[in-house]
Amino acid sequence: MIPLFKVAMSENISSPLLKTVHSGWIGQGPRVKEFEGDLSDKFNNPYCLTLSAGTHGLSLALKMIGVGSGDEVISTPLTCTATNTPILMRGADIVWADIKDDINIDPVSIKRKITEKTKAILFVHWGGYPADLEEIFEISKEYNIPIIEDAAHTYGSIYRDSIIGDCKYSNFCMISFQAIKHLTCVDGGVLFTRNVEDYNRGKLLRWYGIDRETPRDDFRCEEDILEAGDKWHMNDVCATVGISNMMLAERNVAIARENAKYYDEELSNVAGVKIVQNSTDRLSSYWLYTIHVENRSEFCHAMGVRGVSVSRVHERNDKHTFTKKFVTELPNLEEVMKKYISIPVGWWVTEEERSYIVKSIKEGW
Repeated sequence: MIPLFKVAMSENISSPLLKTVHSGWIGQGPRVKEFEGDLSDKFNNPYCLTLSAGTHGLSLALKMIGVGSGDEVISTPLTCTATNTPILMRGADIVWADIKDDINIDPVSIKRKITEKTKAILFVHWGGYPADLEEIFEISKEYNIPIIEDAAHTYGSIYRDSIIGDCKYSNFCMISFQAIKHLTCVDGGVLFTRNVEDYNRGKLLRWYGIDRETPRDDFRCEEDILEAGDKWHMNDVCATVGISNMMLAERNVAIARENAKYYDEELSNVAGVKIVQNSTDRLSSYWLYTIHVENRSEFCHAMGVRGVSVSRVHERNDKHTFTKKFVTELPNLEEVMKKYISIPVGWWVTEEERSYIVKSIKEGW
């Protein structure tokens, strides 16, 4: 079976990892600082907060915006539940916006859903394919509503003249380093902020609100804590894994893009298949390669028989019991749910295998 996901781990990780493990410092320390420097350089953003999970980045952003009980957050229903559970954990209500055929949130729908209670706009870049950032940013400016990018899939994605993570079109941007992402730290994530004020506040809030940088007479006793925080910081072990995997991640994204380019060319005129992520003003990291197919259940069965793993990857969040109070009509989501599917595209897919995948699709279902 050609898998849809696979863990990418550097062959050179053993020595630096053992050095960190036996260094006597495995919490947030020098390796975290080094990793944040590397990430800041790559994403052209000095305001970089590494965390123990990408979801914590969304929670931290919502907290810094001040989202709470009685507030509304506009979000996308087609994503991992990790995008939306942080909204509910803050006590706020989810307002679902519809999606476009490319699986990303629809800016037109966002604008229609804004009320006086709207506190933030939160959306995912599906599979690494950037959403319509400029259109959403203009809505944000018009209504003075902050934007949080769930960029969990987007390591290396580009939107026009901007790398996802530089916060040119948003207030906050989270990227995941979970096990099967292009860059893995075993688990973890990063939250980029747009300004130094949010960055400085985030440094405190990710570590109980404690200022770890100000010198004090007794280093074990904290100074006055101004605001309660949580324990969301990254540790040196995970940071060491991330540092070791960065060069590998660059290679893996490049391979995924080559595989995606091949699919674009080979599947563009195949009956029953529609390529939906093909705008020329953005470049996906291709954590997923998602298409629309007719008769999806038959397609999935045929691919399984032929040894190709395919999946929808995520269920629509608005149909779960824990979100049933927020159900609304989303006509385009209803249509997309009938036909979207992802096929293997990552670094492990060889030229021979991608040719076999295309041949399997062309044979029909």
